[in-house]
Amino acid sequence: RVQLVESGGGAVNSGESLRLSCEVSGYTFGTYCLAWFRQVPEKEREGVAVYVSDAATYIADSVKDRFAISADNAKNTHYLQMNSLKYEDTATYYCAARFGGSGSVCGVHSGPSAREYIVWGRGTQVTVSS
Repeated sequence: RVQLVESGGGAVNSGESLRLSCEVSGYTFGTYCLAWFRQVPEKEREGVAVYVSDAATYIADSVKDRFAISADNAKNTHYLQMNSLKYEDTATYYCAARFGGSGSVCGVHSGPSAREYIVWGRGTQVTVSS
């Protein structure tokens, strides 16, 4: 059974950085996509970044030049590096995965859709003080 566990969230001041981690267990072969979403209460989940197993990536315009997604396959862990954090980055951040499918389905061209992702972590809270 595939499981995703996020870590690295916390409370920081505006302008500071955090690195979120998503450890993947139970899946060791084939193509996959991993995405980071974030959500604040009463708003839809927003796709922030995508990593495809062929190393293609996507970063949302709202966080481009500040966020980066990467993977350490030896550790089965994916990362979301968040720099120059802003108050509006405050949210619960989730990693999610899907297995198989094209980069387009994963959202590598126009952003991930939550309905395309089948395995989710429980989320990690990021709070940025202005």
